[in-house]
Amino acid sequence: MSAFDNLKSQLALAPKTWLVTGAAGFIGSNLVEALLKLDQNVVGLDSFITGHQRNLDEVASLVTPAQWARFRFIRGDIRNLQDCRDACNGVDYVLHQAALGSVPRSIEDPITTNEHNISGFMSMLVAARDAKVARFVYAASSSTYGDHPDLPKVEDKIGNPLSPYAVTKLVNELYARVFAQTYGFKAIGLRYFNIFGPRQDPNGAYAAVIPKWIASLIAGNPVYINGDGETSRDFCYVANAVQANLLAATTANEEAIGQVYNVAVGDRTTLNGLYFHLRDNLASRYPALQDAQPVYRDFRAGDVRHSQAAIDKAQTLLGYQPSHRIRDGLAEAMAWYLANQ
Repeated sequence: MSAFDNLKSQLALAPKTWLVTGAAGFIGSNLVEALLKLDQNVVGLDSFITGHQRNLDEVASLVTPAQWARFRFIRGDIRNLQDCRDACNGVDYVLHQAALGSVPRSIEDPITTNEHNISGFMSMLVAARDAKVARFVYAASSSTYGDHPDLPKVEDKIGNPLSPYAVTKLVNELYARVFAQTYGFKAIGLRYFNIFGPRQDPNGAYAAVIPKWIASLIAGNPVYINGDGETSRDFCYVANAVQANLLAATTANEEAIGQVYNVAVGDRTTLNGLYFHLRDNLASRYPALQDAQPVYRDFRAGDVRHSQAAIDKAQTLLGYQPSHRIRDGLAEAMAWYLANQ
């Protein structure tokens, strides 16, 4: 039995109360769904700046009425300390996902990114500390590696940040470390690598590449690749991120606490490879795509050229074992992508 299977059995015997910030977002709503299916009590906090009510509605349709009754939603903003205090009241574990993502957005509007990702993060730290939560697990980012050239990326070797967004996620790690040293606060950071899956928004200027490309292919619109297409990423299915969050929140391994971990699968897929995999898989349903080609344009400012994670640390200290590689995740998520264009 894997560490995650064992954890699920333990949670079934002893339900806890969890706070998921960004609960109406992509990763947040997947966490809410997983926790409710494990019969946990869940508090959700979201401002709907990037989250959507439809995500919560979908979760409600996928769990039983009794499980949904265990969910309490607070519409609030992490920049508001009182909202954070209200959300943390009576909570055992915090899974902090709320943030303004996107490198391009941070370049266009660094002030707003800073307000959410640093000031909002501080409000959550203070509220969780004062509520004496057992564990605070937060969404860190692979962007923290910046211009460090080594592959695969290992947690203790980072370079210079390449965007305001990357700076904010690095600052999160520094604040979590200081809170651990100063207050004995138990926090764990998860550096996500290109998470994808159901409920990831295909619309908007900052949509993630996989849902955006699928939507464009289906609609017969051009798919744009920034650069030559040989930029590579370690694409990670959302089920892996859910596993990592729950393991981090509940680990009894004292050595594992106060650390940051890569959440990925340890693979590297080029943008060209991703494009042709998506195109070929959709061509059976949309024959006009058989000869479709991407449109190449300039590299995008702030983007890292290659990204691939070492996941040994998470495997050793948390018992993390990815359940899905990129093709497994795409196969599982494709029905959702097709139904939600």
